[in-house]
Amino acid sequence: MAMRFEERLSDRGRWSIGDGCSAARVLDLLSTKTVFLMVRELFYGTTRFDDFVERAEVSAPAVSRALKQLKAAHVVETVTYQAPGRRAREEYRLTAAGEDLLPVFLALMQWGDTHLQDGRPPLTFVEAGTGRRLGVRVTPDEVRESASEDIEIRVNPAWRGGSKSA
Repeated sequence: MAMRFEERLSDRGRWSIGDGCSAARVLDLLSTKTVFLMVRELFYGTTRFDDFVERAEVSAPAVSRALKQLKAAHVVETVTYQAPGRRAREEYRLTAAGEDLLPVFLALMQWGDTHLQDGRPPLTFVEAGTGRRLGVRVTPDEVRESASEDIEIRVNPAWRGGSKSA
């Protein structure tokens, strides 16, 4: 099974996308596990540097590199905040381009749930208002997209792994 090419592209030996391949560019951006974990944590609501380090269980230098990479790609932006009696610091928030990674993130989670979790993934993603399970599908139809703020994350009761809080 494979996709089909239009006639002028059917001889794949006569053309190449080379460095213009969008999939290759996304993989360059999300090139490390740490970068992807930062995207996960941003979708989960993590905004502060120390929280990224703790939640992703990754070293501070690795988190710093990953957040700089995402900022340079305009996936995240920084917003200054100041706790009472403390110096000003920066929080990290998804940009519109970052929010557009939601289907990518969910598709990878969905694939992992199906093929790497023995049918018992730790979390499920549901529509916050209805509780209906969300999934990523390729479809030609226009459908209403869910934003990250429309999604509720729940513990899957069938999961048999360990967790700090679940």
